[in-house]
Amino acid sequence: MTFDLDRINSELGKDAEKLVEWALGLGKTAICTTNFRPFEAVILHMVTRVNPDIQVIWMDNGYNTEATYQFADEVSKKLNLNLKTYLPLRSRAHREAIDGPVPALDDPRHEAFTAEVKLEPFARALREAAPQVWFTALRATDTAVRAQMDPVSINPDGLIKVAPLLHWSSKELYEYLVKHDLPNNFDYFDPTKGEDNRECGLHLSH
Repeated sequence: MTFDLDRINSELGKDAEKLVEWALGLGKTAICTTNFRPFEAVILHMVTRVNPDIQVIWMDNGYNTEATYQFADEVSKKLNLNLKTYLPLRSRAHREAIDGPVPALDDPRHEAFTAEVKLEPFARALREAAPQVWFTALRATDTAVRAQMDPVSINPDGLIKVAPLLHWSSKELYEYLVKHDLPNNFDYFDPTKGEDNRECGLHLSH
């Protein structure tokens, strides 16, 4: 199946719900990744309304806050998510016993840390799920890299990446949560980024 990428981005790029319906209507194997950060319930609600059984993939790095784990549990139950959690090959306790705490952003070891707790679990998830469509909640305001992205893009390996919320503001996300009575989580921290506007690597390597 082929489609006009420019036309889809032009016609549906600003209409998140129609974009989700279009992408799931392709009839391809689809996943939605999540990190249960603020406003993450929006993408999860949006995709499961169309396909309740879509596989939701979480790369749990082991360093999430208590609130994030509680939020993940709450949203999973509320939306009855088909959630598959991918953990690093070493537990946090094992990693810290051998290598110490999270390396600083300017530490040469930080790249290896990111690969271990985020990129390797993601690569494993892709191998096992073998998706053809990947939904992600990334937003243009997150990083400079993401500001240059289109709502729909095709990775070099042919994977169709769909970011329905790319152009949404925090206000729009908040209003969606209120409208649909969805929970939120603001106590979130990503050890691979350290800073809100720093790219984590997931959308650079894929």
